[in-house]
Amino acid sequence: QVQLMESGGGSVQAGGSLTLSCAASASTWNLYCMGWYRQGPGLEREGVASIGVDGRSIYYADSVKGRFTISLDNAKNTLSLQMNNLKPEDTAMYYCAAPDERQPYKCQATGTLDFNYRGKGTLVTVSS
Repeated sequence: QVQLMESGGGSVQAGGSLTLSCAASASTWNLYCMGWYRQGPGLEREGVASIGVDGRSIYYADSVKGRFTISLDNAKNTLSLQMNNLKPEDTAMYYCAAPDERQPYKCQATGTLDFNYRGKGTLVTVSS
């Protein structure tokens, strides 16, 4: 069982930046893929970004492409999400996720919604 813990959420004004971090309790090399998804108030979950543990396969939702950057530090077992030019519609709870060892998975932003390892989330609020 792998524990994921997010941090870095907060309140910012539109146009601002935040960096989210996700600490894994085990080596990220064994997770194959990691990512972020979010759920805004009254909205369905949305896969935001994903990255293969080799750093080669990176996918973003169209809504964040060009503004968000996902990265993975395997030496520190930490996943990050740099968010720039934030918009009010980015307001959401952001979750870190990874597939467990037994599940089939798609290492794509949309695939994060099905990952079995999930953190408890960190809240991002963007005001206009």
